[in-house]
Amino acid sequence: MNDVFKKLNNISLPENTPVYHRGSTTEDKIKPTDPAISVMTDLKKVKAITVSPLLAIDDALQLMITAEVRMLLVVDNDTMLIGVITSRDVMGEKPVVYASQERLSHDQILVANIMTPREQVEALSIDDVCSAQVGDIVATLRDSSRQHALVMESDANGGGRVRGLFSITHIGRLLGIEIQPTGIVQSFAELESILVRD
Repeated sequence: MNDVFKKLNNISLPENTPVYHRGSTTEDKIKPTDPAISVMTDLKKVKAITVSPLLAIDDALQLMITAEVRMLLVVDNDTMLIGVITSRDVMGEKPVVYASQERLSHDQILVANIMTPREQVEALSIDDVCSAQVGDIVATLRDSSRQHALVMESDANGGGRVRGLFSITHIGRLLGIEIQPTGIVQSFAELESILVRD
């Protein structure tokens, strides 16, 4: 084994060594014409943040805050996708309406009670994403008034799995524009100008 591998040299850490943070440098800026795959959270490279349907929604929100995400994948015990839940679901009207209908207190509401079930979740194909640009994803999300989009990858058996996801907030940050959590762009004119420039 020693004949195949070589030992790397160690280096000393200089004084005032910064730690790289994604999004902290100008190199992270993207253009609308960049490949869409460059802004996709690829679940082959990043661990999916999942949650049980039996978790209380307040705990799900705390997980979102800790993980710095606005959507969680809801999975069963076999890690099969059964739905998604967003910060908008948790902090919006859904819990209030559900608590009123079921005569429950807020802390009794579970993820399963307000999540969007898998059957109602629309996804994009990884094949389409691989030939798309960032601007195409923004246009798609805006057209459907969605904050997020799942990306599906087909398998040899005719089924598929969740391969990745897009967040319009993340894309907006990389484009250098602010998109509010409600999905409303701070300035639609600014977004239009970004999407049409070369």
